[in-house]
Amino acid sequence: MAFETVTGYCWPQSTKVGETVDLHISSAGGRATSIEVARVGGERTVVLSVDSIAAAEHLTPADAASHGCGWPVAFRLEVSPDWRSGYYEVVLSIDVDGRTRSSHAFFVVRPDPTTTTARMLLALGTNTWHAYNDFGGPNLYTGGTQVSLQRPMARGYLAKPDGAGQRVTSLFPPDEQSASHVGYNIMNHLSPYAGSAGWPNWELPFVRWAELAGFELDVVTNPDLEDHPDLLGSDSPYNLYLSIGHDEYWSGAMRDTVEGFIGHGGNAVFFSGNTAFWQVRHEAETPQGPAATMVAYKGAFKRDPVFDTDQQASLTTIWSDHLLDRPENHMTGVSFARGGYHRIGKRVTRGAGGYTIHRAGHWIFDGTGLDYGDVFGADATIVGYECDGCDFTYRDGLPYPTGADGTPKNFDILGTAPAAHFTRSTASRPPADGVPAEDEFIASRLFGTRDVESVNRIAHGHAVLGSYVSSGGGTVITSGSTDWVWGLAERDAQVEQVTRNIFTRLG
Repeated sequence: MAFETVTGYCWPQSTKVGETVDLHISSAGGRATSIEVARVGGERTVVLSVDSIAAAEHLTPADAASHGCGWPVAFRLEVSPDWRSGYYEVVLSIDVDGRTRSSHAFFVVRPDPTTTTARMLLALGTNTWHAYNDFGGPNLYTGGTQVSLQRPMARGYLAKPDGAGQRVTSLFPPDEQSASHVGYNIMNHLSPYAGSAGWPNWELPFVRWAELAGFELDVVTNPDLEDHPDLLGSDSPYNLYLSIGHDEYWSGAMRDTVEGFIGHGGNAVFFSGNTAFWQVRHEAETPQGPAATMVAYKGAFKRDPVFDTDQQASLTTIWSDHLLDRPENHMTGVSFARGGYHRIGKRVTRGAGGYTIHRAGHWIFDGTGLDYGDVFGADATIVGYECDGCDFTYRDGLPYPTGADGTPKNFDILGTAPAAHFTRSTASRPPADGVPAEDEFIASRLFGTRDVESVNRIAHGHAVLGSYVSSGGGTVITSGSTDWVWGLAERDAQVEQVTRNIFTRLG
């Protein structure tokens, strides 16, 4: 360890009233550990405090990133009947020579669909948190092909201080930057990947805004959509499903659940970007209990055991891969394959940070005063980081989807902003010789080749704000960008009005 501290994780990560959650803790020097458990939403409400529990110090196994830490249970808590659905943070603290050292763990209390009064269900992007988590070894961006859920989250994924550079999106043009995201991470001793995933970046400011605005939410994890599909089944109490921020990694069963909900008339809002770009598999390391491992071979998909077998439908490549033929556009209307980056690295560095509005008469804009051609959300930079778009063409000056990429023909393109993929020369982490750049890889999976013509077909992407109605009558709205929530956090009046319009009508 860089310094003496305490760290730990909860298992399971999703629970319900009457069940228990185990805390697995490693405390430097075997120091006594205090615990504070709080539901974090519109307010932070402490539900349990324990001044001192015995906790030993444990080594982090060499294969912790892929197979978990395997630490023993230090404390077991029972979920009380008055603990409502939501995100619960667990603050672990020890005293080191008069100084308090703390870290965070988390679990989610999922709702009882037979008794809940909420009509909106938020699934946290926990798959993406785990994909980027680099505690104890490689993540899915540094050579890992499977990641364990049974280990602590690295610093920055569950808590981070406010400050300039907190957002991975650049808020100003390069020559006007006052603080960099990289510098922010280094100064605060955070994981270098902490800007790309985790509770503080998107879900926390969203839940805080929504609950303070009077909207009641129930909360689940990504795997809950697979393990408990009845949450969004034909008897679901929910009118609206929500995806927020960076929700990149989806299993086939997750998609089945959400697409089934939309298909039988449920509404869905994706205030997210890079949404459902990669397929993953949840695999259990033990015969009982929830899956403890998430598998994703990504660019090395030919090493996936299901490659070229009768199980290839679960291949862990991008959903838009021609080998899967199940583009995420079918669900969201858009895809990262037709988007890219805005205001990050060397991609659209001087972009507006907002959408140019094309169809201001759509009901989501009621009460905003927005008109055709206006730029929406730029003051809060709600278009940023990773963006999703679709293949479209112009007729009479307005954009229409071609449908060639799987986007529904009745998808209304309401607003757009330019976005572009990383290339060999613009990537912040340039690929090694012989390894395709991002644009080359995506082209190869969409079209079966990465020749210049194919790469050029996806070179000019967009963040697309849009909506469609499913055959079952469900309304789907997508922001086509990770950063919508920052318009709420920074109290952009127009972003707030659009969000209220959507929740009031669909929720």
